[in-house]
Amino acid sequence: MAFDERTEELAVKAAQGDQGALNELLRKIEPDVLRHASRFLPCRQDAEEACQDALLQVARNIHRFEGRSRFSTWLHVVVANSARSTYRSLKRRSVEQAGELPQQRPDPRRTSVIAGSRVDILDAMEDLEARKPDLIQALVLRDVSQLEYAEIAEQLGLPLGTVKSRIHEARKQVRQTLGDSYS
Repeated sequence: MAFDERTEELAVKAAQGDQGALNELLRKIEPDVLRHASRFLPCRQDAEEACQDALLQVARNIHRFEGRSRFSTWLHVVVANSARSTYRSLKRRSVEQAGELPQQRPDPRRTSVIAGSRVDILDAMEDLEARKPDLIQALVLRDVSQLEYAEIAEQLGLPLGTVKSRIHEARKQVRQTLGDSYS
């Protein structure tokens, strides 16, 4: 998500409390937020749910946007967190409904019972987040949001070398979780 200067200006105004700017900002970013959520959640309905959650988070938390980095960078984090939260919610719901499903269910490490989508990478990321939470943000910003290393370092407030090290270690951990078939 790379936005023009008008979008960045709207974000600054919205962060300062301008409700009109916030409304215009939300309308303007919605297609990009949906597209970005779809990178995490290939089922359109799931991505739409994550998109709505992300837009709600932007509306509620825009006052936290300090302008130290670009709004698009801040938004990447919000969308990634919303998509992962939506995935966890879907997974929880599928477990709750498991009693109603026949015992021959697809392998949950490879398939979403709800969406019928491959979600093994999301499972691996969730596992990484549980075991090593300091690694997940850098990985998501680089491999999902496709931010440059310098942008990630700025966003996370970390030295560039630390960011590169965390991404390298996170990738290694995800590969281990996914197994040899995903090398």
